[in-house]
Amino acid sequence: MLLRCTALRSTKWGGVRPIFEHAFRELGLPERIRTDNGTPFASRGAGGLSQLSIWWVKLGIRHERTQPGHPEQNGRHERMHRTLKQETLRPPASTFRRQQARFDAFRREYNEERPHESLDDRPPASIYAVSTRVLPRRLEPPTYPDGFETRKVAASGRIRWKGVHVQVNHALEGEWIGIDRRDGVHQLYFADVSLGFVDDAKPELGLIRPPVTSWARVK
Repeated sequence: MLLRCTALRSTKWGGVRPIFEHAFRELGLPERIRTDNGTPFASRGAGGLSQLSIWWVKLGIRHERTQPGHPEQNGRHERMHRTLKQETLRPPASTFRRQQARFDAFRREYNEERPHESLDDRPPASIYAVSTRVLPRRLEPPTYPDGFETRKVAASGRIRWKGVHVQVNHALEGEWIGIDRRDGVHQLYFADVSLGFVDDAKPELGLIRPPVTSWARVK
């Protein structure tokens, strides 16, 4: 089901969030969202978090990112996107408004008329059901297990740890992270997202980040 197809002039957070918010209010919250690693879904900061994905995490949505260079890990979306480009963008419309009209027509046909082989040649709208998870009116900060220390990320994207400024992620400015202290090596989290660890024996290294993890290995 193609829930939204909206022409935007930028991929910046301020323009993208209202599109998702409107969809969440109308259709409920998903359990997971799977994306690639591009803007605005992810960043190069710790945890791969962007302002958009931080919001998703606070809403209780698990963000699954495909491995860089592996579009097949989101094959259904990539297949839809190829068809979308072929039918609406080659060539593009002469104006922004006309381009949006093309997108709207494509979405109606894709959802309500076009048979899909994986659905026994039924259109998606014939079986789609909205989520029962409601978009909350107020977001609460993440909570952490007993024994965790917490730090608020400064405007610089850093926290202070034992006299050392540790760079975390600019997108986390103003957010609370949890620190699981264990025998001199301390794991940092935002909600349940691992950001990396700091080693008391090598504080000059700052945050040591884990390798990118495929969505397929998220348990």
